[in-house]
Amino acid sequence: MNPFVMGTLLVVCGSGAAGLASVWMRHQISVTANENRIIENHLVEIGRMHQQMTAWVAEEQDITALLKKNNAWHLGLVPPQEGQVQIIAQDSVARLTAKRDQSILTDRGINSDVRNPITFTITTQH
Repeated sequence: MNPFVMGTLLVVCGSGAAGLASVWMRHQISVTANENRIIENHLVEIGRMHQQMTAWVAEEQDITALLKKNNAWHLGLVPPQEGQVQIIAQDSVARLTAKRDQSILTDRGINSDVRNPITFTITTQH
């Protein structure tokens, strides 16, 4: 086979492969862009649902809504007195964990005043 024809055939095949690779890459880019758009739309929908849920919870926790439900359901609940409400500024999980751990350590005798003397007897064999 003529070397010129062989070279031309290799150039045509190489450029065809490069063109096919270029088309495939453009297709992959568009597929990835569509997937990203779907994910972004899903995130926007989740954010919207979160905002709706937050608004609904705030609406349900309103004092007038609670009083209306108390009357409608005949619960007979009364608002708390001034001394019954205590606002805690620190992290409640950390505070309750420390409180629980303190009672566990006290119950097991680590911080208690009870002392149990332990004596050892060493025997020797002759």
